[in-house]
Amino acid sequence: MVRRKKEKKKRPAWGTPKGIFLFATPEGWRISVLTESGNLCGGLNVPINTGPQDARAAAAVMVSELARDFHDTEVEVSWDPPQEPWSWTAQVTLAAESDSPSPDAED
Repeated sequence: MVRRKKEKKKRPAWGTPKGIFLFATPEGWRISVLTESGNLCGGLNVPINTGPQDARAAAAVMVSELARDFHDTEVEVSWDPPQEPWSWTAQVTLAAESDSPSPDAED
């Protein structure tokens, strides 16, 4: 019996998240994540009767975990004021690093 060599897992071809579009449908919450190289679309894994605030929180967590797991980076999600009922957009930015010493720490 011949065995195949195990291949190293490659990083995904899509880039770091840059934005989120979240909207409600009769079938449930849908999400589109804008990345450096395209969009990722699908359903948000929350119950259909989840409120808007909880859906936005779940979307922010999902995108933060995606950036951490696949790109080894931390991001911050900032929701824009809604332009239309039942749809929201957010900007995703790289999180500021907090391990640099502050100038006042040298006293």
